[in-house]
Amino acid sequence: MDTNRELIEALNQIEKEKDISKEILLETLENSLLAACKNNFGKADNIQVNIDRESGAVVVYAIKEVVEVVEDDVIQIALEEAKLKFPKRKLAVGDTVNIEVTPRNFGRIAAQKAKQVVVQKIREEERKVLYNQFFGKERDIVTGIVQRYVGKNVSINLGKVDAILTEKEQIKGEHFRPTERIKLYVLEVTDTTKGPRITVSRTHPELVKRLFEAEVTEVKDGVVEIKSISREPGARTKMAVSSNDPNVDPTGACVGMNGARVNAIVNELRGEKIDIINWSEDPAILIKNALGPAKVLSVDVYDDEKSARVIVPDNQLSLAIGREGQNARLAARLTGYKIDIKSESQAGEYF
Repeated sequence: MDTNRELIEALNQIEKEKDISKEILLETLENSLLAACKNNFGKADNIQVNIDRESGAVVVYAIKEVVEVVEDDVIQIALEEAKLKFPKRKLAVGDTVNIEVTPRNFGRIAAQKAKQVVVQKIREEERKVLYNQFFGKERDIVTGIVQRYVGKNVSINLGKVDAILTEKEQIKGEHFRPTERIKLYVLEVTDTTKGPRITVSRTHPELVKRLFEAEVTEVKDGVVEIKSISREPGARTKMAVSSNDPNVDPTGACVGMNGARVNAIVNELRGEKIDIINWSEDPAILIKNALGPAKVLSVDVYDDEKSARVIVPDNQLSLAIGREGQNARLAARLTGYKIDIKSESQAGEYF
């Protein structure tokens, strides 16, 4: 097989295996060879390089204008000479013709250039394909394999590219072993000369949302809607859900039979507790639900201040507030209201 044919066969193979257009590679090669022609021709403005798409033959043409009297033989050709070279064409002054000017040993130059161009273009195209592939996954979840710790950051393999899980995006106290498979939320994908740089997170509230979308069909289909999430990564998440179908219980759908669905997510998040509550457009009901598992006696809402006063039974006060205020804090973030919690006896002191 000759060198030209080998080039076409190689490009066909690359197109098939790497999903990189053969036409793009050939055009890039033609442009690269055109630049190389400037070493052979003082003025390359009228030079054209063509590679036959089937045979791979490389031909260099000079595009010349047909004139009566030649003033510049680089870009012009006399009418009589043109007629002799192209007897089958009815040429007239003002027409253009392609005169082959392929230099000797140009095939060897082309073969060398082809190798450089193809390698470079493959790298560029692979980088572009990878970037587009992962850019489409921004704000979505991916599964990665833990590679190693780089300082306090973790290198995660996502297949053809590695991602960085920075210390800031790690759940406090969570440690990984090499080869462990974990779910991650894609925060950002940026294009660099070394390929896409992917920043991922284990702490983002949207990670919980995406995990429920993957686990719960009703959430994925939009029958059950996640209205609000508040999260303290590694400790607890509160999530308010509603149903667009009166026959579907939103909390039941998310919990699953015998807790199977929510437990799968709790396991993925290494035991992080997840409270799933019913959403309500009525802030008083929403706040009452958000403070679960504590029982609530009354809720007074002050919309102007975006605040609420909540009264709970005496034996429920510590449960409503939670350890180090966590339950009340998450409920406030979930509802968007500042919540002041009082026990029955404390409330009685005001009257």
